[in-house]
Amino acid sequence: MMVKEGDLLWTPDAGWLEHANVTAFMNWLRATRGRDFADYDALWRWSVDDLEGFWGALWEYFALESSAPVARVLGRRTMPGAEWFPGARLNYAQHVLRRERPGSDALMFLGETVPLSAMRWEDLAGQVRVLATRLRAWGIGPGDRVAAYLPNIPQAIVALLATTAVGAVWASCSPDFGSRGVLDRLTQLSPKVLFCVDGYRYGGKAFDRRGELAEIAGALDSVNHIVYLPNLDPQAPLPADARAVRWNVLLDHPPVPADGFEFAQVPFGHPLWILFSSGTTGLPKAIVHSHGGILLEMMKLLHFHMDIHPGERTFFFTTTGWMMWNVVASSLLVGACPVLYDGNPAYPEPDVLWKMAQDSRAAFFGASPTYVDIMAKAGIVPGAKYDLSALRAIMPAGSPVSPECTAWFYDNVKKDLWVATGSGGTDCCTGFVGGVPTLPVYAGEIQARSLGVAAAAYNDAGESVVDEVGELVITAPLPSMPVGFWNDDGDARYRESYFDTLPGVWRHGDFFRVNARGGCFVLGRSDATLNRQGVRIGTAEIYRALAQLPEIDGALIVNLDLPGGRFFMPLFVKLADGVELDTGVERRIGERLRREYTPRHVPDRIIAVPAIPMTLTGKKMEVPVRKILLGIPVEQAANRNAMADPRALDAFVHYARTQRDYATA
Repeated sequence: MMVKEGDLLWTPDAGWLEHANVTAFMNWLRATRGRDFADYDALWRWSVDDLEGFWGALWEYFALESSAPVARVLGRRTMPGAEWFPGARLNYAQHVLRRERPGSDALMFLGETVPLSAMRWEDLAGQVRVLATRLRAWGIGPGDRVAAYLPNIPQAIVALLATTAVGAVWASCSPDFGSRGVLDRLTQLSPKVLFCVDGYRYGGKAFDRRGELAEIAGALDSVNHIVYLPNLDPQAPLPADARAVRWNVLLDHPPVPADGFEFAQVPFGHPLWILFSSGTTGLPKAIVHSHGGILLEMMKLLHFHMDIHPGERTFFFTTTGWMMWNVVASSLLVGACPVLYDGNPAYPEPDVLWKMAQDSRAAFFGASPTYVDIMAKAGIVPGAKYDLSALRAIMPAGSPVSPECTAWFYDNVKKDLWVATGSGGTDCCTGFVGGVPTLPVYAGEIQARSLGVAAAAYNDAGESVVDEVGELVITAPLPSMPVGFWNDDGDARYRESYFDTLPGVWRHGDFFRVNARGGCFVLGRSDATLNRQGVRIGTAEIYRALAQLPEIDGALIVNLDLPGGRFFMPLFVKLADGVELDTGVERRIGERLRREYTPRHVPDRIIAVPAIPMTLTGKKMEVPVRKILLGIPVEQAANRNAMADPRALDAFVHYARTQRDYATA
């Protein structure tokens, strides 16, 4: 269908409204607190105006368990440094395993060479207790770091829960990371235990990582134990390292009964796991999240903004190196059954994930807009081929979502479907804006700001604006804001990353717009923003328009501020096979940008490149490219170890060296 931004695509019927978790919460507030909210907007405003009331209500509503009395909801209120639920002592993994229901599926798994299978709750919980007991026997306890070099397989979930059950701190990298990328992350942490595999499969090919593993293990002097899982070859010998033990040998232990196992009771702010920034311009930031903050935030996100119900099968395409893996694992908190997939999302057939959704009876399906683009270009119509009657909700997340992307689901999957677009960040491991199942869905629009998230668009004067593009800021603390960065003396890097520009206000680094009805638009990184003649342009607008041109397979655009108030805005394009960049292609690019947006959106020059530089987590490297074009040496501008294809920068370096005439453009 032809669609434009703001077109109404879906409205929840009476059944949706009645069944939604957020409706149940509003009914509970009315019955127990005497608070009657007319609509979601009123609920959201209360959630950001009365932090103690809202977060305290969630603690009670979700029946969170603390082994010590809780003094209050919020002690210090400052950002950074807010103190949540002082006195509480709890454990994230304990709240997962309290959902144990023997005889029912805890999770499901599909791999390129592994058919769809299930792990029962008694098996998951039993393995977690045994592994945690083994970790304790090694002396692993609260505050120790445990690292993983694992794909998205059930053992990764078991290792995460066992680690956090004993109060140790989890960190993971997916095995498609090179050794340098892994070491840039893990050497910051000095882990004592390393979980790892011999390799992984992707697109029908086996990728042996034993060489990388040897390099990683050799460089991590802090590691006392290596837990080895032969993922490619079950008969592969152990690494020639005295610290190594096989996974199955470690799990060969008498069962540990639930009533004989003790979860480490840690403060609300005790480190739970460490996530990493993309590291495009230096060492990745080691972002520390807490047991209590993640527990409370995940319960809110999964219940109200993903509307997940106990027993439902939930899926999001991710690796262990992206925050969405942590969200998928956390769906166990609400009694859902996460469906894990390890491999290429388009192998052996482009629609393999939709078949998995059918076979698993998935109710929730998540993927990036890039995946949707692949489906659209391949002409895939999942609703015509598969039984998706169990599917209720779709979450596109990871990059800006166009109106066409939103409409694709209704045209090709099913008409009665809640498309819950989300956007947030690794920094807080959640969505700042996202889906609300009781609100309509409009094309290209994120439904609302998330509960408890005081998000706003700030103009250059630091004023909140509506229907204008501004900086995405958060003006009140969130429990899942980082407790800090690892090894960051005095929180210097933490403050510099979020609070230096606007003291006391979290500046996220995205351009953001909120409209009069509360709909939200995240328009790309503000530090990669195109600012021409005082008009700010989100890069997402450019990419949306170019995605409709069959000649273009990928694009990256930057704007350079030059002396004398001048600017230069080049567009770099990766062309489709067999296409050459000629005047006809350049004209069509310019005409489309001018027609769909403004003349200011038309680049000053169009350059063909063999590849678009991306981070390992799929983000376009606009900021490093801009720095390279401004003359900053590539080793200072970008960290190639954080790139999906380190060679993708070469064309930009060459352009900067040989085409410096743009400096006088």
